[in-house]
Amino acid sequence: MSGPSLREMSGSTEPKFGHFIVEFATPGIGHILKNAGCDFVLFDCEHSGFGFETVKAAIRYFEAARLPTIVRVPSREYQHIARALDMGAEGIMLPMVSTPEEARFIVDSVKYVPKGNRGVALGIAHDAYKGGEVLAKLAAQNERSAVFAQIETKEGVANADAIAGTDGIDCLWVGHFDLSCSLGEPGQFQSKTFLDAIETVAQACRKHGKRLGRLVPDVATGVEYRGKGFDFLCYSGDVWTYQAALKAGIDGLRAGCAEATKGGK
Repeated sequence: MSGPSLREMSGSTEPKFGHFIVEFATPGIGHILKNAGCDFVLFDCEHSGFGFETVKAAIRYFEAARLPTIVRVPSREYQHIARALDMGAEGIMLPMVSTPEEARFIVDSVKYVPKGNRGVALGIAHDAYKGGEVLAKLAAQNERSAVFAQIETKEGVANADAIAGTDGIDCLWVGHFDLSCSLGEPGQFQSKTFLDAIETVAQACRKHGKRLGRLVPDVATGVEYRGKGFDFLCYSGDVWTYQAALKAGIDGLRAGCAEATKGGK
């Protein structure tokens, strides 16, 4: 990796910009995102329908472009966490993390001994199929792996301080839609309840020196949340970006051609 790793990014409060992939797991996607200026990619397996065979291939595409990859796994189950890591994911994002006990289980599943109890498999995708001294490889993987815990529930907000204080958690990532639903105000992102919850999570991250992230649908929201202390900012997703650009072009063509036709009469 020629640029900073996710763990290195997690040591800095400088903004990091990425993109959300839910549809286009094509061979060129890594280079497309890298050349668009992305610092990282968030690859979704919770809502996309991607299976682990696709994850394994997509991570190679991102590695080829030297673009650090966060894989959002479908659940907090050990099998999902460990398999994504074995396939080479640098970062793991877990949905609906609501208690410090859940956070500790996640770290235990991500890290090898002595920091956790992840099952050992060496000389495979995550270490580029290389040999080497076992303890050194375990330590290197522990240093490499980054953990992004999604705060998406009212309980998660209440426990944000304890979750952020869990050793091995690198970033709290606000799942804004699910959080607004859990707070009883679906989609009300400017409500006092929602904004108070955001500040509670931000304070927890500041206190424990952890990073703070979220998906932002547009530039204005990203700038707004940078002001709230967010530093991992994932700009929109592949489907919505492509669709918006295509719609703008088609709408422009339709309007322009209609005007040209009218003028030619």
